[in-house]
Amino acid sequence: MVQTGFGGPEVVHPHDLPDPEPGPTDAVIAVDTATLNRLDLLQRRGPGLLPGFALPHIGGMDVAGRVVATGSGVSTLRIGDRVVVDPTIGCGRCGTCTSGNPGYCATLQVVGGNRPGGFAEYVAVPAAVTHRVPDHVDLADAAALPTAWAVAWHALHRVGQLRSGEAVLIQAATSAVSVAAIQLARRAGAQVIAVARTQAKRAAATDLGADTVLDLDDRTADAVRDHTDGHGVDLVLDHVGTATWNSSLGSLRTGGRLVLLGNTSGDQVSLSLAHLYHQGLRLLGAGAYAPADFAAMLDTFFTSDMRVVRAAEYPLADLAQAYARQESGDLVGKILIRP
Repeated sequence: MVQTGFGGPEVVHPHDLPDPEPGPTDAVIAVDTATLNRLDLLQRRGPGLLPGFALPHIGGMDVAGRVVATGSGVSTLRIGDRVVVDPTIGCGRCGTCTSGNPGYCATLQVVGGNRPGGFAEYVAVPAAVTHRVPDHVDLADAAALPTAWAVAWHALHRVGQLRSGEAVLIQAATSAVSVAAIQLARRAGAQVIAVARTQAKRAAATDLGADTVLDLDDRTADAVRDHTDGHGVDLVLDHVGTATWNSSLGSLRTGGRLVLLGNTSGDQVSLSLAHLYHQGLRLLGAGAYAPADFAAMLDTFFTSDMRVVRAAEYPLADLAQAYARQESGDLVGKILIRP
């Protein structure tokens, strides 16, 4: 499914293209499942957000499937291997890449972001960003992991430094990132308080393991304190932005950490500097995850009873319907796309 312009679903069309050929260090993956991400929607609407984005474009950041071809220099994969793809590809030579943070590479490539992605029957990727999927894990579940679960892992563990016994507040409880974060935080031994706007979404968050689930309103921060013996939480995970800013900041205990990783409701907020420094609060930006985060996230998921939540499944030809469902906001979990 090829994007040829900017706008609504009508700018993405089916095209017959030659099958991709692997470079010396590449693997070609027969796509079993891809999943939708917010970036897919934003770049379809325009303008392209990632440097190097160009039309025509094949979206689809999150991909799992089977290896069907490898380059002459690949010795780590075999034909038929079941794999999931880390979509972040650095140059491998600059300082950020050699320090283990290719997500900050000046020439960053992202599968489905500024290079061809998984909304296709086949996709070619560097073999180095593929990870084997154990036989007991459904490839459709694996395809739901890359972006949302790696981002949640990075925010909670590497940036937020969440510890067992701490209390954590997770905003927008049923987004794909929050579905992962609730389960990861529970596995880490934290008390999880989640926030969602509808009764159905609050029920879903409870089912995922949240200890307490609250509505988002003017009393959210007070309710958080009621559930933490008046102290507030140690850590807040917020990828919403303006709409949740006051409740996130107001829910923190003295010395608490607010991890920011998105701005879906807006980018501008105001705060009291006096409140910030008198309470010893820390504002932490969770940018790009590292390959080590991705690998640790996969290992945790593959060896646990955590689960992916599937909101819906569409054949590739019905990508327009999948876009509409994603844009409605009326969903819990990930939308799957099958070639």
